[in-house]
Amino acid sequence: MKKFFTRIICAIAILSAMPALQSCNYNSLVEEQQGVDQAWAEVENQYQRRADLIPNLVNTVKGYSSHEEETLVKVTEARAKATSITLEASDLTEENLAKFQEAQNELSQTLKSLLSVTEAYPELKANENFINLQTQLEGTENRITIARRNYTEAVREYNTQIKKFPTNIYAGWFGFKPKPQFSASAGAERAPEVKF
Repeated sequence: MKKFFTRIICAIAILSAMPALQSCNYNSLVEEQQGVDQAWAEVENQYQRRADLIPNLVNTVKGYSSHEEETLVKVTEARAKATSITLEASDLTEENLAKFQEAQNELSQTLKSLLSVTEAYPELKANENFINLQTQLEGTENRITIARRNYTEAVREYNTQIKKFPTNIYAGWFGFKPKPQFSASAGAERAPEVKF
């Protein structure tokens, strides 16, 4: 009889602890999701910083190289495309992130083309405004890399959390879905060819 009451008391204790456990798991999932959202906001912030620098860079180059119009137009078009794709943290899916990343990669490639064109203009390379803009752009690219790394880490922690038992049960109940990761750009698996 004593064993019976002990089992009943244990069962009641477990059942009464369930809401507290559920609340803790739910709250930790909310915290993890907020971490992903915050990290994504910083990624967007750094891409916006880059987009804001580009018009000044294009105008500076335009003043020195009027016959490089095609390159300048491509940079301007790529910037317009990249800034037209906005992605809210709540809309992060593999497909949406791939579109966003594709537009950003296209802008990166056109910027590389623009900077390589400037090699033909020694007076431009010596221009203080151009040097300052190039330095800011380089710093922004580094910030983008760091923001993407932080986002990737936040997503890893969140996705791991929603797959662990028993949290995966609560995640399913409350609609917590995995968040997408950045993927490498096409051709990133090949080392760049350097010629002297």
